[in-house]
Amino acid sequence: MKRALKWLISIILIIVIAGAAGGLYVYNGMQPVKASEQPVKFTIEPGTGTNGIAEILEDQGLIKNSFLFLSYLKWKSEGSRFQAGVYELNPGATYEEIIAKLNSGDVVKAEMIRFTIPEGFTVTQMADKLAEQGIANKEVFLDLAKQATGLSNALLADLSDSDQLTFKLEGYLFPETYELKKGSTETDIVQRMFEETSKRLDEIPDFREKLAQRGMSLNELMTVASLVEREVVADNERALVAGVIYNRLAEGMKLEIDATVQYLLGKPKERLMNSDLRSVDSPYNTYLYEGLPPGPIAAPSLKSIEAALEPESSEYLFYVTKKDGSGEHLFAKTYNEHLKNIKKSKAAAE
Repeated sequence: MKRALKWLISIILIIVIAGAAGGLYVYNGMQPVKASEQPVKFTIEPGTGTNGIAEILEDQGLIKNSFLFLSYLKWKSEGSRFQAGVYELNPGATYEEIIAKLNSGDVVKAEMIRFTIPEGFTVTQMADKLAEQGIANKEVFLDLAKQATGLSNALLADLSDSDQLTFKLEGYLFPETYELKKGSTETDIVQRMFEETSKRLDEIPDFREKLAQRGMSLNELMTVASLVEREVVADNERALVAGVIYNRLAEGMKLEIDATVQYLLGKPKERLMNSDLRSVDSPYNTYLYEGLPPGPIAAPSLKSIEAALEPESSEYLFYVTKKDGSGEHLFAKTYNEHLKNIKKSKAAAE
């Protein structure tokens, strides 16, 4: 009897000791790893299950035992809300801290590039600016603007296929401040700018209906908008100048807009001479050819697009810039009135 009791006590002690040892093993295995101020970066790909995540954490030295971590997740009913992404964790984080981070999707913020495209810029000016900032290769950017390949947007169907276009995307890369992930390709950049144009057009109330009412293609509208953009400084004159352009087109008059010649010259000249106005034989030269140029000559602002869409009605056929520094214009219905306005403008400059 005594011997049996001793065996029973021994077995109980063994069980207790084993249980204590097992408990100690589990306890130690669930404790945070040695703390460090050096963060560890790891990636959880979309579709990765909790088993895979636990293995990643163990491989990265962020937990001691993946099995114990999985057991803890099951006990706490956690793991179903973990989000994919790139994370950073400092060794020494507790299970609860790790779970909270993965649940919230507290991922590492990607390094960004930021650039601003001013209103009225041509794609060549955009390419130069982005190249100077080390953001894009000029030649690659220009080739994309010329061919419009590798892009996806419903707006592509509205682009002109004319072989007279200098750049297919001229006028369709919206002037705005952009932020993209560092390492974005030229295609990423062009795609983002093109999408912004599509978005802005869609935000104009009844845009497609108004365009249809004018009996214009999108290419024609954006071309008029680009002319307004390059000709007008004062916002209150945009719709009026758009109206003058439509009036001249209706009369079969050449537009004779200096900005189209500036576009052909590549580098803006402070003052165009008569020889400049007729020096370049191109359908973009509105001093030589009637009608609109083949396509836009710059990136129009939303205000210029809206002005082209809903011009101000008038009988004006001419305008000349005031030389008083205001950037505004003098408008005329007849050529004789226009000549008088030119004299007024010159007198104001003297």
